[in-house]
Amino acid sequence: MSMTTILMTVLGIAIFAVGLLFSIAWHELGHLSTAKLFGIRVPQYMVGFGPTIWSRRKGGTEYGIKAIPAGGYIRMIGMFPPGPDGRLEARSTSPWRGMIEDARSAAFEELQPGDESRLFYTRKPWKRVIVMFAGPFMNLVLAVAIFMGVAMTFGFQTQTTEVAGVQRCVIEQSEKRDTCKASDPVSPAKAAGLREGDRIVAFDGQRVDDWATLSDRIRQTVGPATLTVERDGKEQTLHAVLQENTVARKDADGEVVPGKYVTAGYLGFAANTEILPLSFGDSVVRMGDMIENGVDSIIALPSKIPDLWSAAFGDGERADDSPVGVVGAARIGGEVMNLDIPAQNQVAMMLFLLAGFNLSLFLFNMLPLLPLDGGHIAGALWEALRRNVAKVFRRPDPGPFDVAKLMPVAYVVAGIFICFTLLVLVADIVNPVKIT
Repeated sequence: MSMTTILMTVLGIAIFAVGLLFSIAWHELGHLSTAKLFGIRVPQYMVGFGPTIWSRRKGGTEYGIKAIPAGGYIRMIGMFPPGPDGRLEARSTSPWRGMIEDARSAAFEELQPGDESRLFYTRKPWKRVIVMFAGPFMNLVLAVAIFMGVAMTFGFQTQTTEVAGVQRCVIEQSEKRDTCKASDPVSPAKAAGLREGDRIVAFDGQRVDDWATLSDRIRQTVGPATLTVERDGKEQTLHAVLQENTVARKDADGEVVPGKYVTAGYLGFAANTEILPLSFGDSVVRMGDMIENGVDSIIALPSKIPDLWSAAFGDGERADDSPVGVVGAARIGGEVMNLDIPAQNQVAMMLFLLAGFNLSLFLFNMLPLLPLDGGHIAGALWEALRRNVAKVFRRPDPGPFDVAKLMPVAYVVAGIFICFTLLVLVADIVNPVKIT
């Protein structure tokens, strides 16, 4: 490995680390700003864990950076209602730090005279929902802003109507071969005189501006058709006779379905690809697809554990869609900086990586499980439901829902998360996902 490769890898990892820290700080800023908006006392706002590297106090809150960039937290007074003995706890929005604080009686030292009116649990449920949702929402905003910005200014690798190559013969795609046999008929594209570099601008007299439209028109046609191509700056018309052939099946989004085939019209050429900016509407659709894929990935996490275990401790291969942790994502960042592509492509890939990370933070934190933000949101919503039902039926107000009673479940959930994180960490080290 050359010194240049090492330096570029370190640069990629460093860039991702900075993006990671910003994403964490941005997440906690959502909690902090809304908590202060609703008059909740916040003694600490920290990025990272472990020993404090730097901090300063302003407006009753200590702002700081800690040594281990693996997360962040804010501390809010009165996260839980008082217990039977009337004691209050200073809790953290960080799932992992919250576990530690359960064992610390020193947490009560955070309470100060006058805090009785600045406790988290005394706020109305809708305010608590906003405070806990604000953190993940900030990650969603950042993910959407990065994705939409890059999609509309830089773009995506997109198939075009330009001809990258012409097939010499008609071969059923299910046969998975490239070599023509003597019995194979000449492809309609070759017979019509289509050439590499031609740009198809019309099909059967109707203008086509994108590959999806052209592909659909070709698949729907069997028999004679005219092709208007732009060649050497001039338009000319070619006459082709499209044949019926077995081709790859496409889904509703126009993506090829692996291993599935259909009978359709066939011309016989490969489309060129270019990086093209997307319109606002297309960018929104792509963003929606990204969120949908993210949700599917979260749901599929348990099913990924056997393959992860095999990749980490056995001889199994690491799948391209395998879960990746912070270490794995940082390694990918290092690989991106070593790709033999233009600098703007590298920047776009790093930004997409950061957008994906923020989307994952949003989706993961919205799971209705303690100690995640979604668990606290679920507790506040349950309290609101109980109180409204009691009000409708004229029953006594049941009071705040004691989320602390669910901490044993939170410990189990946190333990599962920690084990899964360690498994991903080992896999990222010994058998990482690679893009090269």
